[in-house]
Amino acid sequence: MKYEKRFSDRKFDELREMDAKVGIIERADGSAMFKIGKTIAIAAVYGPRQLHPAFLRNPQKGILRCNYNMMSFSGSGDRVKPGPSRRSREISMVIENALIPVLDLSDFPNAVIDVFIELIQTDAGTRCAGITAAAMALADSGLTMKDLVSAVSVGKVGDKIVVDLDKEEEDFEGGATDIPIAMTPRTGKITLLQLDGEISKEELDKALKASRDACNKIYELQKKALKEKYGEKNV
Repeated sequence: MKYEKRFSDRKFDELREMDAKVGIIERADGSAMFKIGKTIAIAAVYGPRQLHPAFLRNPQKGILRCNYNMMSFSGSGDRVKPGPSRRSREISMVIENALIPVLDLSDFPNAVIDVFIELIQTDAGTRCAGITAAAMALADSGLTMKDLVSAVSVGKVGDKIVVDLDKEEEDFEGGATDIPIAMTPRTGKITLLQLDGEISKEELDKALKASRDACNKIYELQKKALKEKYGEKNV
């Protein structure tokens, strides 16, 4: 089925309106907010601190532990059931794997860095928003990082490759393929690539190129948020 015009009137390569801030939670070691469209992610970092129980400790380096949660009132549809779910545990693991490549935790043996990600409002792209917010919160905490991580959902809606799918596009009756992607903007290394749907090799190549351009725009916003708190020389 053809997809001639986006429901939101955006261009096919256009991101939703974005906003980002760091240092928003006073008692956290690092924190950040990332908003894209109607999706808002809040991330808070605590640690490094000693890991309990002891059998989970790594004597050679610290571990990263992420907790992703959609608040019960966050969705525009049915109320989200409170508490952990199979989906939230899976996305928590995905976020950990997307962030680990930019962290050096060798100075923190037997310790854990906890990242809590709360989605307070949602309209598609929640794991990507969570990764983007978490990366800024980790930078705000002062941990040594090789790079930031930026994330966006790209995909195919009908017959078009689009950037930053919203909920209406994910539910497009003509068929939609959603591809959440996270990458390190300086090197272009992909730290997350998932695919839900069908897409040709040529279309996937086009989607990956579009994701790089989109992640670079998100990266500039992440840097701007950090510079607003720490200044140009420290970012």
